[in-house]
Amino acid sequence: MNKVAKQGTAFHYRDFRLLWTATMFSSASAWALIVARGWLMYEITDGSSAWVAIVTFSAMIPRVLITPIFGYLSDKLDRKRFLAFMFAINIIHNIFLGILVTTDVSDGVKILFLAVLAFINGSARAAQTSASESLLPNLIPKELLLNGIAWNQAALHGSRLFGPAAIAPLLSLFNLEWAFYLCSAFYVISLIASLLISTVSTGVISKNLNFFGNFIAGLNYVYKNQLLLVVVFLTFFHCGLTMSFESLLPVLSEKNFNAEGKGFSYLMMGVGAGSLLSVITISLITKLKINGYIYFAFGLLSGIAPIMLVKSPNLNYAIFSSFIIGISQAGFMTLAHTIIQSNTLDEVRGRVGAIYSVHIGGIMAIANLFNGFLDKSLGAVNLLLWGGIAFIIIMLLSVKEFNLNKLYFGKW
Repeated sequence: MNKVAKQGTAFHYRDFRLLWTATMFSSASAWALIVARGWLMYEITDGSSAWVAIVTFSAMIPRVLITPIFGYLSDKLDRKRFLAFMFAINIIHNIFLGILVTTDVSDGVKILFLAVLAFINGSARAAQTSASESLLPNLIPKELLLNGIAWNQAALHGSRLFGPAAIAPLLSLFNLEWAFYLCSAFYVISLIASLLISTVSTGVISKNLNFFGNFIAGLNYVYKNQLLLVVVFLTFFHCGLTMSFESLLPVLSEKNFNAEGKGFSYLMMGVGAGSLLSVITISLITKLKINGYIYFAFGLLSGIAPIMLVKSPNLNYAIFSSFIIGISQAGFMTLAHTIIQSNTLDEVRGRVGAIYSVHIGGIMAIANLFNGFLDKSLGAVNLLLWGGIAFIIIMLLSVKEFNLNKLYFGKW
């Protein structure tokens, strides 16, 4: 019997359970917010994918602009208190959004506030991600790291089902502001859970270096580790070509499947359900050799799934395709997270996580923005179709890279 079997799962540890609860509810709020905020912008701009792309970009770009600072702070400060503070910011943010919906101001003012609030929300989310990912490995034994990361990813990705499902009735039966108030309630639960964590965790910041020097130290750590480097860049292409679909889903829902806001929510729920199944399955796997094969398979399927979505003849097939998207993308990202975390020293974990987030957050923000603006000329179907095809080609070519070949085929 191996060590993992003897110790059970990461849920055996109280602080991990608390962090998982905080992650689940905060992520559910985040995904519900993507749907509610995206549909609100789509409505007040008379069906503009470009404006949905702008507000999505505003929420994602902080992962590039601000994450380096938050990664530094995640190594400098008590990570659980830093995490709790960010939850508090998002509670206030969502209450303000609910008030904005019912305030009698022009659509132009609402658009401006939506973009600004999206940036605030994205900044707090970026900080919270950096803090929680740096804190997690300190809550469980190293032998349970894959199990813990997989269950944490289950909360992150599975909340795509929970969050949109929670607000779906509100979008159909009630006013939109109640969706934002529900998001605030989810963050209250996350705040309470984070404050109950007893583990004190900080990184190691060199007193001889300033912020930029410490950040460069983290950057050097990633760029000098060949395995980390290729995994980060493979994930970069994965996020840009297959995962940057949020700005296109409202128009797909309305024009391809005639389902409007509820269709957008159902598609996100399909992604969430597939994500949940994928990461729960991964949590049962302990052999890195097996993970290498699965990592490669998930990469190929991540390219195939968007093609299935745009070729769907009706909403039911589209929901099934979004389910496959969830399986492949969550699986790929979970294993990428595991590879990075298991090859990173704890004293630089916050900065390495920040650098990783800069790469994937940056490409997702830019890709969502470009997709929204290119929808009018190229169409959502073509953008998703060719993005999927391009990533399939990249995955096939990646076999020729020495480190990835060793990883895929169990020789690492």
